[in-house]
Amino acid sequence: MYSVILPTYNERENLPLIVYMLNETFKEAALQLEVVVVDDSSPDNTLEVARSLQEKLGEHMITIVSRKGKLGLGTAYIAGLAAATGDRIILMDADLSHHPKFIPRMIEVMDGGDELGRPLDVVSGTRYRKGGGVSGWDFRRKLTSCGANFLATFLLRPGASDLTGSFRLYDRKALEKILPRVRCKGYAFQMEILVLARKEGMTIGEVPITFVDRIYGESKLGANEIILYLKGLFQLFLTT
Repeated sequence: MYSVILPTYNERENLPLIVYMLNETFKEAALQLEVVVVDDSSPDNTLEVARSLQEKLGEHMITIVSRKGKLGLGTAYIAGLAAATGDRIILMDADLSHHPKFIPRMIEVMDGGDELGRPLDVVSGTRYRKGGGVSGWDFRRKLTSCGANFLATFLLRPGASDLTGSFRLYDRKALEKILPRVRCKGYAFQMEILVLARKEGMTIGEVPITFVDRIYGESKLGANEIILYLKGLFQLFLTT
């Protein structure tokens, strides 16, 4: 069973589309899918859309976690993991920036394993290897993203090319081992979890992906999120 955790905040237009795309991808691959929607009291009625999807597709397919207030990306994933039943966990964005078509390749890389043939613990989607990239961003946004990733990679040296990305496949046992140690709750959460995985000696693979800018809704990345990211980055630099 694969559990896909989707944190949502004002994603009423995108949620039905990403659930449809996930369902089609997993049906074609003949794999069992569970979607865990973690909604932080979206004022645009995303929760009602999630409930409608649950009625149509069934509670075995859609699990809903409703939280009071915007509590942060990291805690959303922790809440989603607590509700998920799969032995493999996929973390991704609900805004269509991450296309499910890359998931079968991520599974293939995980199953391909390490040099001893053991399945990998983590497979990360990367924008910064050959075959990966970004679509729909202006030069300033690309420069900001590349700069943030370069700074994180330079300071933390995790042995991965896309430390700030949020499209990943985890073995559940590996994720459960790391999560209790994670301190960052915002965008730095993605960096910390990969750094801790490497520190624990876990095996990490990568799959090139194309990140596509959202069509519906507004980006959640603002000045406050950038400040929290930098604070989290330097905290990790000093403590890991």
